[in-house]
Amino acid sequence: MNIDSLLHSNEEKICVVIPAYRVANHIEAVIQGLPEWIWKIIVVDDKSPDDLAQRVEGLHNDRVELLRHEVNQGVGGAVVTGFNRALDLGATLLVKMDGDGQMDPAFLPALLEPILVGRADFVKGNRFGRLESIARMPFHRRMGNLFWSFMAKVGSGYWNVFDPNNGYLAVDADVYQRLDKKYLHPRYFFETSLLVELNLVRAVAEEVPMPAIYAGEPSSLSVFQVIVTFPWLLLSRFFRRIWLQYFVLNFSVGSIFLTLGSIMSLFGIIWGAVWWARSLVTGISATAGTVMVASLPLILGFQMLIQALTLDVQSVPRTTLSVYSSRRQSAAQALQVNR
Repeated sequence: MNIDSLLHSNEEKICVVIPAYRVANHIEAVIQGLPEWIWKIIVVDDKSPDDLAQRVEGLHNDRVELLRHEVNQGVGGAVVTGFNRALDLGATLLVKMDGDGQMDPAFLPALLEPILVGRADFVKGNRFGRLESIARMPFHRRMGNLFWSFMAKVGSGYWNVFDPNNGYLAVDADVYQRLDKKYLHPRYFFETSLLVELNLVRAVAEEVPMPAIYAGEPSSLSVFQVIVTFPWLLLSRFFRRIWLQYFVLNFSVGSIFLTLGSIMSLFGIIWGAVWWARSLVTGISATAGTVMVASLPLILGFQMLIQALTLDVQSVPRTTLSVYSSRRQSAAQALQVNR
């Protein structure tokens, strides 16, 4: 057995969901470019103002189902609508592709193989996996993605994922059903919020290198919108993940380091700030003992927080949730024998 036979297996029902908004000029080519072993194709018309729906219906493709939003819900809302419909139809594997033609269907086998053989629960593309791909990426996108990639690592806890904004992704249907859907962001923060929720259920994530394709399309996401909204969204998801992962779902030495480190660092900062302000007002320098009371807890607290960060990096999920799936176990064993 090889990966091609797994893709054509009757046991796997692979469904591609395409959130569509203002992509009428590309949608037909995207649908027609999908391979024949894709079981279903769900196009979600997110209140697109063009003739997108008419073009999809004009294809008369039995695999394609068109869903239409009466109100624009954003890319995340469209994906959730499509994924939920795919689950109702009985899909076992969910794929998200954009409708603008920037995601090459030739990478679908590589994207799906880690899930099919039980090595991962979630797989996404990585545009930074090849030097030639990075060189072709516009400079402002490259810098923005590098910065956001690091921040998303901290927020989501997936330190092995480097391209969180890449929307070319696949997830096991059973794993997706475990997620708390109300915390999936309806718009452009969707991919990052999905990573946070996947980590909370301890899903194994993997990336597949693929080139970045840019055809000069204008992005509807402004830089100002990213600067204003994304940091606060990420911060709220970060605190939610830390609270649930280290104090509700589990309690470990990392929880102790986080607690003591935060308390000691906060005490050192407040104590030092109070005495520094007092020195400015009175003109009297603080004593060495007063300085030590501020600096010692701050140094120790910072070291504890660094250790907590190290433990967080080491706690990236490594055992797939589908490890008990007989279907995936059989596929992995058969593929290993043939290799």
